[in-house]
Amino acid sequence: MNRAHLKVLFLTRYPVEGASSRYRVYQYIPFLESLGVTCVTQSFMNAKMYKTFFSRGKTVQKFWLMLKAVFARMVALKQYPDFDIIYMQRELLPLAPPLFERFLKRRGAILIFDYDDALFISKPSRYNPISAYLRFPDKILQLFTIVDCVVAGNNWLRDRARMSGAQAMTIEVAEDTIRIPMHAPHSNDGPVTIGWLGSTSTVKYLHLITPALQKIAREYAGVVRFEVMGGGDFTMEGVPWNRSDWSLEEELNALARFDIGLMPLPVEDWAKGKSGGKARTYMAAGVVPVCTAIGYNLSLIDHQKSGCLCNTENEWYLSLKYLIDNPAQRQRLALNAREHVVKNFSGLEQARKMRQLFDDVMASSTSTASRQSN
Repeated sequence: MNRAHLKVLFLTRYPVEGASSRYRVYQYIPFLESLGVTCVTQSFMNAKMYKTFFSRGKTVQKFWLMLKAVFARMVALKQYPDFDIIYMQRELLPLAPPLFERFLKRRGAILIFDYDDALFISKPSRYNPISAYLRFPDKILQLFTIVDCVVAGNNWLRDRARMSGAQAMTIEVAEDTIRIPMHAPHSNDGPVTIGWLGSTSTVKYLHLITPALQKIAREYAGVVRFEVMGGGDFTMEGVPWNRSDWSLEEELNALARFDIGLMPLPVEDWAKGKSGGKARTYMAAGVVPVCTAIGYNLSLIDHQKSGCLCNTENEWYLSLKYLIDNPAQRQRLALNAREHVVKNFSGLEQARKMRQLFDDVMASSTSTASRQSN
């Protein structure tokens, strides 16, 4: 089938260092280009701003960087007539009502809104507390009714958008199993590493399983090592965490060291909006995921076949103990996990879904314009 060439402006929240933008947009660009889509990206935050905003203090610098980011976004938006579609990964601006989205829509722009977190649930920021007072709680719900289509990271987020009247579909996050190699065969010849991979904004959730980790640390002293990557200055009494800074290159080295990957989450609606990125990365690398049994994790992980799902402190402890004591079972789960990701989360296949979405939205917009002209 001959498809029209499309030109799409991708407006992301973060640079490639930010996981949500990297997974929801940047990884698809080469595939989309091969499918006849010219892709132009503009990130609200540059690398310097991203690093600064996820650190404490520096309020004046953050304010200045925010002003510069708003100006750069406004410059990018002036180009909207040159594009067939404006693809927004999160809102155009993080701290304002959806005025610019409404402006663009009234002028005929085709808008797609992509989100992979429960952004309609307000969560205080550890590093930027003032921003909580500048957010508009109903902004995301309003966006659902403005844009042409909502792309959600999981079905729960999709359904919440539909409840607000949006046209919405799910495109799950792909994982690059070419970039991420399979883990070496699991064994207990050396220390078993229990790891966590993420950012300073979410490392706090490790405290949800502190008692289980403390018990493991006591019982397996010298046998188990603990590593947290991207968690800043995170500490936990009784657990000797090895800390390292995140980078795209060092992530691969960390995954090669990890044997077991942790993903604890609070049992609340906000956690239902998580789209399994951390767990899927562990799985792609052949690291056995041990995760809270909530939301998308329940469909991503087959309990005791491709990972472990836990609810209680005792379940966390027993799952970790079982995996530490049984390297053959770790290997079995790791192979199953990797196979599941390879089969179901191809970057090319997810990009094809995006390309089909673009075609459908363009066709719908043309049909609507034709009806209104008659």
